[in-house]
Amino acid sequence: MSPCDPGVRRPKLIGTDLDGTIVPFDRPITQRTIDAFTKAHSLGVHIYFVTGRPPRWMKQVREAFDFGTGICGNGALLYDFRGEQILDSWLINPEELIKGAATLRKVIPDAAFAVENFHGFHRERGYNPRWDKGQDDVGVSLIEEHLSQPAIKFLVRSQGEAVSADEMLALADASVGDFLTVTHSNPNESLLEISAHGVSKGSTLAKVAQQLGITKEDAVTFGDNPNDLSMLEWAGRSYAMKTGHPATHAIATGIAPECNDDGVAQVIEELLNLPE
Repeated sequence: MSPCDPGVRRPKLIGTDLDGTIVPFDRPITQRTIDAFTKAHSLGVHIYFVTGRPPRWMKQVREAFDFGTGICGNGALLYDFRGEQILDSWLINPEELIKGAATLRKVIPDAAFAVENFHGFHRERGYNPRWDKGQDDVGVSLIEEHLSQPAIKFLVRSQGEAVSADEMLALADASVGDFLTVTHSNPNESLLEISAHGVSKGSTLAKVAQQLGITKEDAVTFGDNPNDLSMLEWAGRSYAMKTGHPATHAIATGIAPECNDDGVAQVIEELLNLPE
């Protein structure tokens, strides 16, 4: 569906992924993207930046935007990134973490674990922290030492990369999917991101929309990887990035130009020309 088809109206809510969607991997958020979201906000559109990132990685968003709300940890946290305050949370309980670790050790080759909780990032010594260097330089022998409290996100890496992210996702979903939510955000990393059962970007976006009295038909979402599928499926209009994972193309109602071409900004500019 084209944004400008007759009868299509301006959205009341926009939810967007960050990395690879509005945040290029090799440069800052562009002024065109900032301007598009700023105009949407000025017209009364509710803006949600929906990401797998933990709150401490939201500085870049805070520097670019003085409006909007964060949904972090793939839906685990509703986050005021300007006030640096967690507004609500949906966490994995310790029993599920321990059960998940024990199960996944059996099905994922070379499994190494890390966990994100309110005390920060913790890892096993075998887990390579590619983006969280300096957060836990020591590590522990077994992640169970850090599973006694609720977690924002549980991470599983195949250190030898013996299986791909998509293969890992299939294995994990079949073994722990009845009590945890498993996804990934990069097909080129043998890394899984795990949330509490039923918690996802889409579930949290649906909650905030309901609180605002906004239906999914008045929402538009953007994403590029499997951790975006839930919000792409939920929204009445959704856009997968041109270079996104094939699963996102299969479920979205439209395709946006690639991130490096300001694809989300291009779509938003068209959406804002629609009648209210």
